[in-house]
Amino acid sequence: MSSPSRLLSLCALLFCSEAFAAPIEGRLELTWGDSDPTAGLGSQFRVTLVDAAGLRYALDPAQARVGAGDVYALAGKRVAVELGGPATPQGLAVQAIVSADTERSSIQPDVAGTTVWATLLCKFSDIATEQKPLSFFTGQYGNNPGELDHYWREVSYNKINLVGSAAYGWFTLPQPRSFYVPAGGSANLNKLFDDCTAAANASVNFAANGGLQGVNMMFNGDLDGFAWGGSRCATLDGINKCWSSTWNPPWSFNNSAPLSHEMGHAYGLPHANNSDGDSDPYDNPWDVMSDAWSNAATDTTYGRIAKHISVWSRDRLVFIDAARKRTIDTDGSYPGLLLDRASLIGSTNLQMIIVRAAGAPTTQYYTIEARKRGGKYEASLAGDAVIIHSVNTTRSEPAWSVDATSPPANVANNEGSMFKVGETWAAPNNAFTVSVDAATAEGFRISITRGSGGNDVIFRGNFQ
Repeated sequence: MSSPSRLLSLCALLFCSEAFAAPIEGRLELTWGDSDPTAGLGSQFRVTLVDAAGLRYALDPAQARVGAGDVYALAGKRVAVELGGPATPQGLAVQAIVSADTERSSIQPDVAGTTVWATLLCKFSDIATEQKPLSFFTGQYGNNPGELDHYWREVSYNKINLVGSAAYGWFTLPQPRSFYVPAGGSANLNKLFDDCTAAANASVNFAANGGLQGVNMMFNGDLDGFAWGGSRCATLDGINKCWSSTWNPPWSFNNSAPLSHEMGHAYGLPHANNSDGDSDPYDNPWDVMSDAWSNAATDTTYGRIAKHISVWSRDRLVFIDAARKRTIDTDGSYPGLLLDRASLIGSTNLQMIIVRAAGAPTTQYYTIEARKRGGKYEASLAGDAVIIHSVNTTRSEPAWSVDATSPPANVANNEGSMFKVGETWAAPNNAFTVSVDAATAEGFRISITRGSGGNDVIFRGNFQ
């Protein structure tokens, strides 16, 4: 049987429409790489199709985003991929990706209820250092403020928890670091996953509760300058599925913020961004799925801790109840909308407003939320304000925070990204306006007019 790498090399020489006359089916792995902030290597995104035989096909990520319309909604799902044209250096050429899941909906990731994680501590055979004891990682899953179970309960409005999650190790890998991370090359995530889970297999029941949600792997040496998060489709203890997975070097697991960022990827969330139009996805401190470090609070044990995710990211994981969400897609005036802070559990008002501009495709819209400083995670936000994101699900970072300044600030913790009482923002071409009328005890009262009027505030980078 041909190896996936050989199949890919053959497709590099052929039109893949000739090599694959019919669509190929399998599960879709999405994996993100996040640079050590001191290295400034940027980010990586990989899209891989894993077929029923376990063969892996790297797909061109940019083409996959366009071909699927919303590739992030298909993370871990069964899909059919239509290939065509020559492969690119990033992977096989993609014409279309559609759901092939006949058993249940593939629209949203399955993140609900108790999501049990196993932290696996794995040492390279040539590195003896154990940066943290097992007790550090065990405590990380606790329910005290600053710990992961507490964080994900708060972010999800108690829709998920991490009860039963545990840490194991340290285990020694069968190979030295250079085997998994060749000089000047990328870390072999598949081999790291296979060998780390195999080393832990005698200690961990991966099939518990019908299969754990995922695996947080902690390695005692640097990887390739990146921490990684996403999914790995494999069979563990007889369960075949796409496991939520993270690969963490010491700089990542020493701080809860980057670890939470990688877990967000493992739950299926892509990066967020701001609207300055550069190639850096780490410019939006309003969402831990963009900038995990800026405006982050600090914990004495777990270092920099995660701020919350945006309402767009929350909604992707079905954390926001329908009663807390409103979509505006017809012209008219919508005065006096009560918008509670996104961090409030038990709100009886709106917490997410979606506005669709007239004539815009379904992949493009805006989200509006309120953010206020307070609590363990949101205490160091740049301010109390209404935050607006433009969304385009075919972008590498779908949700971009808008900025009323021109040009937009490099990092969206500026006044231009925060809309406060007395301020109005107008979408491009005055498609709609948002006015912040007053502050309330838990957020703001706002008014929206769709279809006419408003101040002509330029928003650079709209839906690019």
